[in-house]
Amino acid sequence: MTIEFEETTDPVGLEVHDSLEQRHLQIETAASVSPGSIDADEFCFTVDETCAIETDEIVFDHRYAVTIHDRTGQAISNFEAGETAELDDRTQFVGVSAPIKLYVRVDVPGTIDVGLTALRITLEREAPVELRSAHDRPAGTITTSSDLESVTEAISAVPSALKTTSPERTWPTLRGHPPLIELGDRLDIPEEIDRPAGDVELVVPDEYLAVYQAAPLAFFLGATVRTGPNPRLETPLFDRSLSADAALGDEIARLLKRFFFFDCLTRTEGIFQYDLIERAALEDELSFGFADTYDQPLSVRLARYLEVPYEEIEPYVPRWPLTAYVPDDPDGAELVPFVVNELGIIRESRGQAPASVPQPEATNAQLVRSAAEYRSPSPIDDESAFVVPEITDESVEHAWFGDAIPQNASKATVEAYRNQIDRDARSESIELLLVCNDARMIDEHDLLDETYGTREELPFEIHSEFGVDSERLAALLTEGGYDFLHYIGHATEDGIRCPDDDLDVRTLESVDLGVFFLNACRSYEQGLALTQRGAFGGVSTYSDVINEDAVEAGETFARLLNRGFSLRAALEIAQQNTALGEQYLIVGDGSADIAQSDGGAPGLVVLERWGEHEFGFGIRTYSTKEYKLGTVSASDLESVVDTHLSPGFTPLTPVGEESIWEYLTWTELPVLIDGQLYWNDGIGSAEFE
Repeated sequence: MTIEFEETTDPVGLEVHDSLEQRHLQIETAASVSPGSIDADEFCFTVDETCAIETDEIVFDHRYAVTIHDRTGQAISNFEAGETAELDDRTQFVGVSAPIKLYVRVDVPGTIDVGLTALRITLEREAPVELRSAHDRPAGTITTSSDLESVTEAISAVPSALKTTSPERTWPTLRGHPPLIELGDRLDIPEEIDRPAGDVELVVPDEYLAVYQAAPLAFFLGATVRTGPNPRLETPLFDRSLSADAALGDEIARLLKRFFFFDCLTRTEGIFQYDLIERAALEDELSFGFADTYDQPLSVRLARYLEVPYEEIEPYVPRWPLTAYVPDDPDGAELVPFVVNELGIIRESRGQAPASVPQPEATNAQLVRSAAEYRSPSPIDDESAFVVPEITDESVEHAWFGDAIPQNASKATVEAYRNQIDRDARSESIELLLVCNDARMIDEHDLLDETYGTREELPFEIHSEFGVDSERLAALLTEGGYDFLHYIGHATEDGIRCPDDDLDVRTLESVDLGVFFLNACRSYEQGLALTQRGAFGGVSTYSDVINEDAVEAGETFARLLNRGFSLRAALEIAQQNTALGEQYLIVGDGSADIAQSDGGAPGLVVLERWGEHEFGFGIRTYSTKEYKLGTVSASDLESVVDTHLSPGFTPLTPVGEESIWEYLTWTELPVLIDGQLYWNDGIGSAEFE
């Protein structure tokens, strides 16, 4: 069991703890409670862990979005901050969109108050209350030989993790993690992995890459993949031809985005009902209605979605979180489930050599985080060791799984994804290690020490070390069990600089580490080695960095990771709004993070001054492991209608200056004002020039 319900005494109530993902949810009750087990069949939703308590009040210590469902699971209503709802004298489920998704079964009348800083459920009398939490792990592992026919059958079993083919599958909780794939001597699909029972097929060219490219779309449609002539999408109602050449990847990507987007709009007629701004913008121009489409068979829905030119919907499609460049060979099969888990777009690992490798131009007065005098000749200085993928503007992250060092993309490794699947239960607190190995860089350490762990509701433990020798650093990496390492100092391709000697991570058998930020020059090879030996992912550099810029980069990353942003989101925001250069890149899994995001998907408040007392207001949201593609996000500004699909942007809306400052007083999101990034670190802390 990875999700646990534990009684607490200060405050009185329960803590829900996910020991694998290190997510916490505090529930306060009017008096002490003793959680008991219940039958999962009592719930109308997919259940992982459940418990029952007796109470007349439940308080969540954050403002979470709430949806009330009837006993069948149908959404009755949903609520945001400042609203109050009545619970009837009948069985109802209260869905709480928290870092650990929770449903509360209530059978007595009561009231729900969604405040600015908390959520309170008050019942007319003390009664049994049942809770359900969700968790997502692969159902098993498929083994396949390297021949294309077996690989194709393995890919066709990936949609077994799809929990429905209705439009509701666009909700992240109804898309399970696909089964893993490993290469072996023969094809073996375990009995617990059910092949798709649908009647949709994707026929693609007789090539590994084509089969891989079809996998995300096949997963979403619950379709079978097979190879053959005349590539096409086959349904009982229609066939749609697909390209047989290099354009196949583009066509499949557009179909995936189209079908996913329209199902997101159609689901607003289903269990969860929201007034999406994307639906409002397009609905009057469509030839079909969403209410009539919701209950139609899959093939009918797809046919209707295909009636609309893609160019008309493209501006409204949510930002795709991931594009993955996968090698066109049997080994690529092992990568596919991890990409499909995020509905990532798969493309061929093809690119070109860069015109140059970015290098900083430091003045004589500036310190460069280089240990060049210790560095031996390395191919990292050779431009031929680098590659620029053909497409770098399609998704938040572009993950390069092939050889070479990518520019404008992350260096993904299959080991980083497997490390997270194989991780053991962690301690309840988030363990952070700050290592400073150059006294001239102590300012960055002091900034970080004031930034990490500033969230009172999360249990952080921060451990700092200075002047760490190679033996001590090796012990910290292999035995420390830290969730995050922030290293400040120097590095070379051959090792992390220590007072006595370099520590080459490649000499270590394994590391016990989650996420890392190696804020040093030329730390790429060492970061890559960390992911290959146990780490989940992190940020490294492939060239020199100026110390002043590195300090700014380190503080920016610390603030963003501390607020629940993923590596990919933090890197994009930092590169767009600080002096951080292209030489910083993600190594491993860009969706990795160190802390949960409370109150929904993490985001940026975007403000543009339009007049003396008026701003243009918008939100830019990012996905996380809890709030994946298809999540709904909104601000709490009463004068703004901006419920939208995440990750994404909302159009700027005029808002008065007084309303803006009041809103910022009660939110903790970072803020962009006329392109300048500001930090809003706590309630009542909003102070902007």
